Amino acid sequence: MSTMEIDFYQLLEVSRDADGATIKSAYRKLAMKYHPDRNPGDQECEARFKAISVAYDCLKDPQKRAAYDRYGHAAFTQSGGGQGRGGQDFGDIGDIFETIFGSAFGGGGGRGTRARRGADLRYDLEIGLEDAFHGKSTEIKVEVSVGCDICDGTGAEPGTSRRGCPTCHGHGKVRAQQGLFVIERPCPTCHGRGEVIEKPCRACRGEGRIDKVQELQVDIPPGVDSGTRIRLTGKGEAGPMGAPPGDLYIFIHVKAHPVFQREGTALFSRVPVSFTTAALGGEIEIPGLDGETHVITIPAGIQSGKQLRKRGAGMPVLQGRGRGDLVTEIMVETPTRLSARQRELLREFQETETGEECPESRGFFDRLKDAFTG
Repeated sequence: MSTMEIDFYQLLEVSRDADGATIKSAYRKLAMKYHPDRNPGDQECEARFKAISVAYDCLKDPQKRAAYDRYGHAAFTQSGGGQGRGGQDFGDIGDIFETIFGSAFGGGGGRGTRARRGADLRYDLEIGLEDAFHGKSTEIKVEVSVGCDICDGTGAEPGTSRRGCPTCHGHGKVRAQQGLFVIERPCPTCHGRGEVIEKPCRACRGEGRIDKVQELQVDIPPGVDSGTRIRLTGKGEAGPMGAPPGDLYIFIHVKAHPVFQREGTALFSRVPVSFTTAALGGEIEIPGLDGETHVITIPAGIQSGKQLRKRGAGMPVLQGRGRGDLVTEIMVETPTRLSARQRELLREFQETETGEECPESRGFFDRLKDAFTG
């Protein structure tokens, strides 16, 4: 019996009018019997386990079962994007068929296997907050596999060529009969390529690529943050045998700044001010990352922890317009080294205090007194 003639109901050992519960029970019984963990090294059991799993996946779904009952395997092997005759999308079933039974069952085919794209690579780049603010262009060095210049990525010595594999006759796959099933595997001679190299290139040893240190230019836009990813298309690993290269991803890490902390597009800084400036008011100057000096007005009577915001003086918006805010958090500093005259003046101030100067303190002690006196 050929692979394409295997009936799903026959695989699950149920009749065509079996209900869902019967099909489920039969599948569980057979899955336990043929499970690879119970039959280590038995490829025929493994193949049968995969086949009954495919059959159950189809018959447990009412729509897929109806299509199978009407059209058989042809419901899942139509070309044109995996659409069955009834208009349902059964591409996933077709993919499973091809994986287990080969291209003859999945409706695919072709000479050899499709050339594998090269691997994507990651590069971690650390920059300062100033560079994240202004953006910068920098060079990096990356050791990466690139196409061999000697053989132009073919893997064959110049003057020679590749030829069809004599084992699989250019198909890239070989088949073996195991009981009721035909198992399809990549060709061991050409490793699924469908071609063999008569004389491998001496430079790349037939791989079509060599390791090389490349110097690459990276343009970092203003406003990047830690975790921002920049893609350099085609700068990853070269694909084998002339296949397209992968991409290189630059992951940005922004170093901590001694003055500013960043939250999104906002810049935060904690600024100490004297208790006299806090009481009387005044101005402070903060040099910004933009090269300008930003004047922050301190209102009289400001308290520690109060935040003052200056619009449009923060970080640029990545790939957008405008800037965030500069947020200054005030810390009122109590003097620790006073001259005799300063102490004298503070005592004079203390003697003239009425309690109205510090409403928060007065309110707290009034509440405390009320709490204990009832």
